[in-house]
Amino acid sequence: MSSSERIIIFDTTLRDGEQSPSVSLNVEEKLQIGRQLKKLNIDVIEAGFPVASSGDFESVRRISQELKGLQVAALARANEKDIDTAWEALKEGENPRIHTFIATSDIHLQYKLRKTREQVLDMARSAVEYAVKFTGNVEFSAEDASRSDLDFLCRVFEAVIDAGATTVNFPDTVGYAVPHNFGRMIRYVMEHTPNIHKAVLSVHCHNDLGLATANVLEAIENGARQVECTINGIGERAGNAAMEEVVMAIRTRRDVLPFDTAICSQHIMTVSRLVSMLTGMVVQANKAIVGANAFAHESGIHQDGVLKERTTYEIIDPKDIGLSKGTLVLGKHSGRHALKARIEEIGYRLSDEEIHRVFTRFKSLADKKKEVYPEDIEALVAEEVLRIPDRYHLAYLYVAGGSGIKPTATVILKIDGNEVSGVSLGAGPIDAAYKAVAKLVKTESHLLGFAVNSITGGTDALGEVTVRLEEGSHVVTGHGTDPDIITASVMAYLNALNRLEHSKENAMHKRSVEL
Repeated sequence: MSSSERIIIFDTTLRDGEQSPSVSLNVEEKLQIGRQLKKLNIDVIEAGFPVASSGDFESVRRISQELKGLQVAALARANEKDIDTAWEALKEGENPRIHTFIATSDIHLQYKLRKTREQVLDMARSAVEYAVKFTGNVEFSAEDASRSDLDFLCRVFEAVIDAGATTVNFPDTVGYAVPHNFGRMIRYVMEHTPNIHKAVLSVHCHNDLGLATANVLEAIENGARQVECTINGIGERAGNAAMEEVVMAIRTRRDVLPFDTAICSQHIMTVSRLVSMLTGMVVQANKAIVGANAFAHESGIHQDGVLKERTTYEIIDPKDIGLSKGTLVLGKHSGRHALKARIEEIGYRLSDEEIHRVFTRFKSLADKKKEVYPEDIEALVAEEVLRIPDRYHLAYLYVAGGSGIKPTATVILKIDGNEVSGVSLGAGPIDAAYKAVAKLVKTESHLLGFAVNSITGGTDALGEVTVRLEEGSHVVTGHGTDPDIITASVMAYLNALNRLEHSKENAMHKRSVEL
């Protein structure tokens, strides 16, 4: 294929994806996701919005330092302070990209910016002129482009390209576009921006009407050559175009989409599961490509067809996205080296001390289960390595209950290294355990959501629990896994409480920086 048919994949999971309600990733979690995105061979990683918080700044800085062989981008509003901060975080990267933006729709100009079109045009041009003093890799985004006057938008794009922007982005910020009209808008920009050939035209589509992926594909057919997307489609409100959907649509339908990407698709499932675990955003079962039912066949007719010839009912080979149906031959007699090899095979790079922690949990799990699956190993890594430093630790849990018996929970926690214990009654065993924990940590939080999922099959499956907590303006998720669902529930609750403490500390630090 010619180079003009190559689609650049710009992943904004760590920026727009983290803006999903209740999602907050720390630096180490972002690094883990970033490493997986590199294995996926993403072209550009938008690592954060450095001026927003010290945590975002540090995440961009660390990712820029560590991840080479790709472009790391940072978001900045169209002003010198934001751009200075973005560059300070990016400057050690291999090919850093400053991504500056300002809204161009009349509704944003009137109600949000309170500026005229000419003022916005000057701000856009000035921001790009300032950014190119630091790097030749500058992207400009026209926020709410799909609701902007197209002639004005073309003027803005022409001005920022003349100022040095090498990528101009056309966002469907509020997911308002429909495919046939969106394609016409992209074609109009391509035909009415005189210097568009000097830049790459990008699109950033939101999924408010469920049309993000369709809009992206229509844009590509009409001239866009960069796609801004996220893993699992997470992001503001209903989310963004899902990377896995865009990439696999292009790959599967080359007969009508004569384009290509550099994505190593066999890593899609690994990074999808990692993002789901760390964000606490469970992938719906019927989600395209990465959902639990994406390759499941219930109908007898379908099952018969697949057994005779896979392509009768599967348009994608599960192996192409890294989905293996084979079991992992690891058990209680397996050694540390075998486990380390498997962890590296699924894409994680851990220190010896981290391997030791995972191995300890692995041996305990292997004593309880006959077979240990790849998903079990990923869950153990998430539990032992990827979670934030804990203030609260579970030291002991005993629950008594049954038919005609009032459930009672006895809990011993380590709080800042000191053991405390408590007993509580509840409507059920999990309710009793949660009440005991809440008394011990003196939390004022409220439980917003509680979800249980079986990671693998069988009655000895590793149970996965996700909870959402709210305290004031803070909403966090917690994640816990264990063959015992009550233990997993308490671990998820404690994980959420630890995240809540982390979130409040970050908010206090941010306020002190602003002051």
